[in-house]
Amino acid sequence: MIKKAVTVVGAGTIGLSWTSLFLSHGHSVTLTDIREDLPAIWQRHQEALKPTLDSLGLHEQGQLKLTTSLKEAVQQADIVQENGPENLSFKQQLYADMERYAPEHTLFFSSSSTLPASEISQLMNDASRVAIGHPFNPPLIMPLVEVVPGSSTSEETIDQAMQFYASLGKQPQLIKKEIFGFVANRLQFALLREAMHLANEGVVTMAEMDEIVKDSIGLRWAVTGPMLGMHLGGGEGGAGAFMKHLGPTMEKSWAHQGQLVLDEKTQANLRQLAEQSYGTSTLTELAQKRDKGQLGILKLRST
Repeated sequence: MIKKAVTVVGAGTIGLSWTSLFLSHGHSVTLTDIREDLPAIWQRHQEALKPTLDSLGLHEQGQLKLTTSLKEAVQQADIVQENGPENLSFKQQLYADMERYAPEHTLFFSSSSTLPASEISQLMNDASRVAIGHPFNPPLIMPLVEVVPGSSTSEETIDQAMQFYASLGKQPQLIKKEIFGFVANRLQFALLREAMHLANEGVVTMAEMDEIVKDSIGLRWAVTGPMLGMHLGGGEGGAGAFMKHLGPTMEKSWAHQGQLVLDEKTQANLRQLAEQSYGTSTLTELAQKRDKGQLGILKLRST
């Protein structure tokens, strides 16, 4: 694919990971954030990410520019990957500003995990160039990018988004309807609610919960996903047999699942439980271990 001028808006975890991915594919990248310590943030990210880049065999081939000026960052951009806060009014104003500063051909992709493109682009004159390009964290490693068009997104923008993410080695999936949380996060949040409930109730520790998932559905779904897993679970009768025989049990289980409310008391307890399970390692150490494990699984899946 022709090398692009890509602007990454927001130097949080997602934005930094996107930046490394774009650079590794030779794109010219401008990273912008209002933080004055942006160079130090990038330096720390590079140091922490080096083992992962080495494992992937990637090198930062493109040129990087850092700036705190949004106007400067987007004025020559072919593509913008936005990673701002999940705040609708903030994003709406941000996109109106970017449209004012950017060339007419610029495409705007948002990493938003819940907000739809139709709402994000409401203050723009031309919303046909906007789509959701939601990665699964960290985008440098995880294959999935959910491409979710808005009501005004053009077919050309959709096609270019799918081609762009595929050129990065990702597995983009076109989400056909705008829905809160899209697909991957809705599934993740549903499982997290019950996992957090069980940990909060003292059924198991957080670390024990991780092992249970990794040694059961995590292992299975890494190969089949939940739907094929269900289909195979029904034996010769497939999904129909699975639902016929286990449907009543599933419905009974749904009725008994926790209705977790993240009030201050619950949040404090969950923070304490997380510290008890993971407090002996730094977040950087845990992330590096996660990345190494995920890379190993992806390597096995590709054989």
